[in-house]
Amino acid sequence: MNENKNCGLKVLITGSEGFTGKYMQDEMEAFGYKVYRSGTNPNINASNYFVLDLLNEDSIRSCLKFVRPDIIIHLAAIAHIGYNDIRQFYDVNIIGTRNLLAATAKLNIQPKSILIASSANVYGNNTKSVLSEEDAVYPANDYAVSKLAMEYVAKIWMNELPIIIVRPFNYTGVGQKNNFLIPKIVEHFKLRKKIIELGNINVYREFNDVRFVVAAYRELIEAGKSGFLCNICTGKQYSLLNIIDICKLFSGHHLEININPALIRKNEILSLSGDHRLLSNITKIKVSYELKDTLNWMLKN
Repeated sequence: MNENKNCGLKVLITGSEGFTGKYMQDEMEAFGYKVYRSGTNPNINASNYFVLDLLNEDSIRSCLKFVRPDIIIHLAAIAHIGYNDIRQFYDVNIIGTRNLLAATAKLNIQPKSILIASSANVYGNNTKSVLSEEDAVYPANDYAVSKLAMEYVAKIWMNELPIIIVRPFNYTGVGQKNNFLIPKIVEHFKLRKKIIELGNINVYREFNDVRFVVAAYRELIEAGKSGFLCNICTGKQYSLLNIIDICKLFSGHHLEININPALIRKNEILSLSGDHRLLSNITKIKVSYELKDTLNWMLKN
């Protein structure tokens, strides 16, 4: 276990059973934090797990009063862009976040840091190829709109609470659901399928590693600053054809690509990468993963 001055501090992670939440727990525990998990699964029976309904103020107050967290990492969200229940995007991502922050302020919990996960999707179809925190936002779908609205809600409490808003660019890793693009491609190679149906393969994205993302979150928290918004990115762009080629290399398997117009999203974001200068200046983060390493890890697990 790594040692640092924050060992023993209590961390509450919302959405802890999601893809990012599990890696976030591992990251914080590896650095000595005492992690409390929360989510919506009533079947989990663990002393450090709370069933937390972000749309129920009593549920939030009960959890906060018991844990009295030093750090809150708010990951709970409806995250898949193709999700069909539009209302849930807005209820969970906006109202749920508002309820959490309002309860924290009202109960006078006084955490040292509250990290809130937004998304680089808020930038939308921006004309710039490298996007900084100062660039205009053009959210192009309900998920992105809900995340941007969530950011504005969080800013209401920025004078009262030590809030950090993060905008992670695309990331992936072992355990991400197959309704996300990279796990879908990896699964096709692992199962040695002959054909894959994709939408627009001429899109360029950052495809970072979830382990980089959670390390960045932790380092931002440990920097002791708040009241700002930060991109979580590396600035490296790859096309879907790059992904296919790397998977071919490691698996020795060839896939035929069929373009399915039904999978091409309206208002597709064609190019998305971030300016990582602020993140690098605040954290001096050294953890990084090459895309080939991330894909190889996913193909082997």
